[in-house]
Amino acid sequence: MKKEGASKVLIVDDEQDMLTGLERLLGYELPQVIVETASRPQQAVAMVERNAYDVVLLDIRMPDIGSMELLKILRQKDPWLTVVMMTAYGSIETAVEAIKRGAYDFVTKPFDKNVLLQTLNKAIERNSLIRENLDLRRRAQGEPPLDQFIGQSEAMRRLCEQIRTVARTDYAVLIQGESGTGKELVARAIHSLSPRRDQALIAVNCPAIPEHLLESELFGHKKGAFTGADRDHRGIFEEAHQGTLFLDEIGDIPVGVQTKLLRALQEGEIKPLGDVKAKKVDVRILSSTNQDLKEKIRQRTFREDLFYRLNVVTLRTPSLRERREDIPLLAAHFARIACRELDVPVKRFSQTALEALMECDWPGNVRQLQNVVRQAVIFSPEDVIRWEDLMRIEMSLGSVGTVEHRCTMGSSKPLTPYKDAKEKVLQDFTFRYIKDLLERTGGNVSRAAEYSGLTRAALQKIMRRYGIHSQEFRSET
Repeated sequence: MKKEGASKVLIVDDEQDMLTGLERLLGYELPQVIVETASRPQQAVAMVERNAYDVVLLDIRMPDIGSMELLKILRQKDPWLTVVMMTAYGSIETAVEAIKRGAYDFVTKPFDKNVLLQTLNKAIERNSLIRENLDLRRRAQGEPPLDQFIGQSEAMRRLCEQIRTVARTDYAVLIQGESGTGKELVARAIHSLSPRRDQALIAVNCPAIPEHLLESELFGHKKGAFTGADRDHRGIFEEAHQGTLFLDEIGDIPVGVQTKLLRALQEGEIKPLGDVKAKKVDVRILSSTNQDLKEKIRQRTFREDLFYRLNVVTLRTPSLRERREDIPLLAAHFARIACRELDVPVKRFSQTALEALMECDWPGNVRQLQNVVRQAVIFSPEDVIRWEDLMRIEMSLGSVGTVEHRCTMGSSKPLTPYKDAKEKVLQDFTFRYIKDLLERTGGNVSRAAEYSGLTRAALQKIMRRYGIHSQEFRSET
């Protein structure tokens, strides 16, 4: 039976034992993921034509159709498909070539379970972001890229104005911000508004490429430069010539590669591994990080001169905590998308549910909010998503803590039920009101009762309940 709202992964391998083992592993470790398998290339192509998959896990060696050709066909069927290659250690070079041709990442056999699960989770998140951006583009119908940014807060207006300004320049831009705040979306908006918009934008997830391959991927290599280099290989810098190169999570680049990256930025040229000649490249650099690069400089794990080359202009993506007033707009937007995906009538949030969402700290930021909204759409039985539905997500999924101890979406501050919250506000108001009343009347209970419209007995009862004593407010004669 289909799990409503679940992600879908297609595993393509000609070894049935491998398919069975992976299907069993993912079914146990990722219960919210639907796993389907294909043992033949033609079967995989037909399945991608019929279904929308979040990730395809594709073996590097397939019969009948080579893996590169199969990758090309699958991406022709779905240009935004996220493909992760499975490869033996001896075929890593082929997997890297597959990344150049559109694959997202690769994992090596025999699998390290944690690495495999982490890679798949990241691929699913990446696909979710891509599909969301595509939906925004379709809805925008050619409107400017900044219309993809949902929110009317001062922080978002300031960010959009900064994007417009820096897009007109050719300066290197460092985008700083927490995970899930849309740093890649900012980079794509800058490129789309820049004079280089008609050229390539190439995004590189720096932590995803093994250290021993990163230099070759960035700058390329000549045939024979190292064991396994059986042909010349164009680097990402060359691929991005006259366009834009986005280095995601730049703080994870090894120090040795940092030195060569600095030279490329300073000289405007690269030297592929094994080549004696340098090549001129014209590339605009955008980079992002969620780390404190100045602290990494103090720890000598990041070059200071490279930092200033990358940090000509700094943009900071605000966390969701800093723009809470945008949460109702974002929640409504994500709810519309989820309802359309699930083919159900549009649902809206009640006021108390919105207030609950706005109370949370959101450590996962916009991405986390979107996931919670999707769950709320699935589990709310009516057209209005209520506070109780958010609590039901708590108890049924266990993904965001418990009602009694944590904010529903990961805040350190507990969510208070509406009735209790209202009572607390009323108590605070009553306490402040009575104190102010007695201060103004110098502790005269009769006059205080007269001014407040209460009887003396009723006022004294309230004072006893809150531990307020009239003598504390009487002036000494």
